[in-house]
Amino acid sequence: MGMSLVWKPNPSAPLWFGEKEVFFNDLAIEHLHQIGPSCVPTTLSMIANAFGQKISIQDMKAMINTQAPETWSKALESCGLKLAYCNIDQRPLEYYIEELKELNDLFFLSFYSHPLPAEPDDNGKLCTAHIVTMYQDSIIDTAIKQGVFEADEYPRSHLRTKRIFRVVPIDHERGL
Repeated sequence: MGMSLVWKPNPSAPLWFGEKEVFFNDLAIEHLHQIGPSCVPTTLSMIANAFGQKISIQDMKAMINTQAPETWSKALESCGLKLAYCNIDQRPLEYYIEELKELNDLFFLSFYSHPLPAEPDDNGKLCTAHIVTMYQDSIIDTAIKQGVFEADEYPRSHLRTKRIFRVVPIDHERGL
C-alpha cells in the first residue's frame, strides 16, 4: 500500500527563508529626527548616509512615493541596496523581535500607529502607519528625538505590523 500524504497547516513561517547570512556587520547609522510626517524619506536618507550616499530628506521625498515600497527600493539602488519583503502577519512587532535579533541584520519595520479599527474609513484607510529601522539589536525611530532603543525596550512594539523588509545587497536574488 502506498504512503498517504496528509496536509498539515503550518501556523507560522520564519520571517526570512534561506541562509542565515548577515549582509551588514559594521554599519554606523546616525539617527535623524524627522520633521512632520516624513518617516519614510527620513529613514531612507538615514540609511543612504550610512552607506556613504549623502541624499537629503528633501531629495529622498522627490524620489519616492511613501505608499509604494518599490520606489523606496529604487531609491536605495545608488547605495548598492534594495528591499526584500519578509513573511509577516498583523501581530504586534514584539512577537517578531527575537527572530529579527537572531537574523542580526538590517530591517525596516512598518506598523500601524494606532490600534486597528474594525473597518476602514470611507476612503478605505485603516489608520496611519510608521516605519523604523532595526539594525542588529537596536531600533532607530526617526519620530522620536532621542530615538535609538534596545529592540526589547522599544516603546511602540505593541502596535500591529503592516510590513517588514530586509535590506539586501542589490545583486541578491530576492527583492523588489
